[in-house]
Formats: sequence, structure tokens, C-alpha cells
Amino acid sequence: MADAIKVLIVDDHQVVRRGLRTFLEVQDDIEVVGEAADGAEGVARAEELQPDVVLMDVKMPGMDGVDALRKLRELNNPARVLIVTSFTEQRTVVPALRAGAAGYLYKDVDPDALAGAIRSVHAGHILLQPEVAGALLSQEEANSGQGRGGSLTEREREVLGLIADGRSNREIARALVLSEKTVKTHVSNILMKLDLADRTQAALWAVRHGVTG
Repeated sequence: MADAIKVLIVDDHQVVRRGLRTFLEVQDDIEVVGEAADGAEGVARAEELQPDVVLMDVKMPGMDGVDALRKLRELNNPARVLIVTSFTEQRTVVPALRAGAAGYLYKDVDPDALAGAIRSVHAGHILLQPEVAGALLSQEEANSGQGRGGSLTEREREVLGLIADGRSNREIARALVLSEKTVKTHVSNILMKLDLADRTQAALWAVRHGVTG
């Protein structure tokens, strides 16, 4: 499975890890390369195994999922992190997304939907269940920022609209006939001008302010 998506499972419950592994191992394009029982072990294993996608629980003993996410970003680990948890409170959701999660799903997600989510975040998309997006939008509402969009160029607004549609940099480059490097520059400028931390916040900002691709 040379081209398979390499997945690391980080969860403090062995039965959950075993269940996820059992399901994912029957997927032809997904390979479970390892497991970890807490955030610190998850970071170490991610550095060792270099997975494409990490399935990360939030609440774990010791280093939790949010702190593990932050640590992976500090280490510039390229893995895309998909939060899979049973916690739905906004105070749990928002920090995970601000820490750089590429998606947030609940543990009762349909197995086929989970496999689809792994493929989606691996392709560069942002994946949020509707109620999760609502929680982050509510938080963004409190932060206002109504006037920040005026500093965006027309091209940056086009790129932002495509981010809101869930497009990866490669897909945006194809749609706008640009190089991926140029798209990355536009994305960086957008985040700087809007004072946002990542693509997830940019996508939700775009939805809130009616910027669509």
C-alpha cells in the first residue's frame, strides 16, 4: 500500500483504538501505522512515523489533544489532524480548531463517513460537522472583525471564497490558473490581513461575511 493514507490513532481508550483500527484496516487506501494512548505519546509517534492523518481524541490524561495539536504545529509536523471525540461543548471545540485541527467529528460518526473524512482532510480540505461550524461561528461573532475584509484584494477574495468551498491549494491553483506557490502566498496574506490563525477560521469568516467561490 505504497500510496495508502497513513493514519495514526491517538485515544486513551484501547477499545476505541481497536475499533477504529479494525474498521480502517479493511479500507484499501488507508493504512493504520500506529497507535498512542495520550497526547505526549501521540506527538512522539507522529514524529517517528510521519503519518498523513492523525485521529486525535481531545480529553486524555496528561497532555490532551489540544496541547498535542499545538506541539505538532510547533514541530512543523505536516500531519493533518482530525479530531474524533465525544465532547461537543463549544469550550472544547473552539480551542481544538484554533490549534490547527483540519476537522472535528464525533465518535458516533458513521464508519464510512469517517473514512471519507480521512480522505477529505488528507486532500487538504477542512471538515466540520454543521453544529461544530456553528460553535466556531458563534465564537467568531463575539470577536467581530466586520471591517477587516476591506483590505483584501479582488484576487484574495477569490481565493478566500474557494477556501470556504473546501478547496485545497492545488484545486484553487487549477481553478484560478495560478501556481500553488502563488496560492500559498495569497492564503498567507489573507490570514495576516484578517488576523486569523488558519484556513478553518478563514473558511468560517468567509461564510459569515458572504464571500463564496
